[in-house]
Amino acid sequence: MRSWIRGFFGLLFLAFLLKTEGWRFHMSEHTDRISGSAGDVLEDNPVGRLKVFVYELPSKYNKKILQKDQRCLNHMFAAEIYMHRFLLSSAVRTFNPEEADWFYTPVYSTCDLTPNCLPLPFKSPRMMRSAIQLIASKWPYWNRTEGADHFFIVPHDFGACFHYLEEKAIERGILPLLQRATLVQTFGQRNHVCLKDGSITIPPYAPPQKMQSHLIPPDTPRSIFVYFRGLFYDVGNDPEGGYYARGARAAVWENFKDNPLFDISTEHPTTYYEDMQRAIFCFCPLGWAPWSPRLVEAVIFGCIPVIIADDIVLPFADAIPWEDIGVFVAEKDVPNLDTILTSIRPEEILRKQRLLANPSMKQAMLFPTPAQSGDAFHQILNGLARKLPHDKSVYLKPGEKFLNWTAGPVGDLKPW
Repeated sequence: MRSWIRGFFGLLFLAFLLKTEGWRFHMSEHTDRISGSAGDVLEDNPVGRLKVFVYELPSKYNKKILQKDQRCLNHMFAAEIYMHRFLLSSAVRTFNPEEADWFYTPVYSTCDLTPNCLPLPFKSPRMMRSAIQLIASKWPYWNRTEGADHFFIVPHDFGACFHYLEEKAIERGILPLLQRATLVQTFGQRNHVCLKDGSITIPPYAPPQKMQSHLIPPDTPRSIFVYFRGLFYDVGNDPEGGYYARGARAAVWENFKDNPLFDISTEHPTTYYEDMQRAIFCFCPLGWAPWSPRLVEAVIFGCIPVIIADDIVLPFADAIPWEDIGVFVAEKDVPNLDTILTSIRPEEILRKQRLLANPSMKQAMLFPTPAQSGDAFHQILNGLARKLPHDKSVYLKPGEKFLNWTAGPVGDLKPW
């Protein structure tokens, strides 16, 4: 008899007892204090600790691109758009570049979508290169550091490697001109060519207003043990199978599709957000990249994220205690998921749920409009502030050069 049957009825009883803790965007609600250094920086205020100069680029790099396709505002890569809007009115913005700590170049490099809303990042390197050439010729600040005091938002699947397939992204590598800059990116995986040292890893964009509109009463029982909706096989891009998600999603399906504790399917119901609020655990497996918006959704809806992605670098790891709120399962251990999850003690589940209920933690995962204290915008600024002051070595001596303007694939060198 399979191991998941042990404690089956006890777990079902527990599922009906466990409640959502609820969440609000305001900070007045009483919550348990998150212990440890991670929680101590959640509410840092970056104002007064840094100044950011926002380059004014021709609208063809940002606003005109968005005008052509408004879907970009709700895409999981939309952080680049909202970060630009936030900085334009932020208290950290300076109009005097001589006093700036950081320089930001607003390029909407992910707003090129197929009819199915999939990103096509093939133009992105040329766009970015063109923008850098512009700021380097118009202002003196790029040239004095070759971008070491500049940051860029690059929320592609594989960040500044600008490709949605990993093997192609690795082959391409990070755009050479971005080698000295700080990258703010959704992609995070240790020891990977597409993750640059010193990058700031952020969550993907998930629409805050949409999620808030799907809230259910906070005393609704969590009657679903494990929940997941999404692809198990990407037949279109991986027809032979096994490469997509490194086989982890396929292993989930093959091992647990008939397990009554596992509510998993490829169908995406209209009650998706409500179902997550009724679940104790939510699978957050890797896909082509190690992250997905499910991670944000799980935190917002108080569903304990089961993170299946070896070597993942999680967003704002210096602020959010991921080890305390989530469950980490190695990809090779997917066939043992039933045993792993049913072995977690009820008091440990309740402890994770209480931590997930902290509004500050939820706020840190969101890009709300208008911005709010402690949100993802502020966590990015906190990350930039913690990298100050710049080491003197970032400033080049007269005639000193590090970067090669002609480096990179031939296609990237074409005008944009």
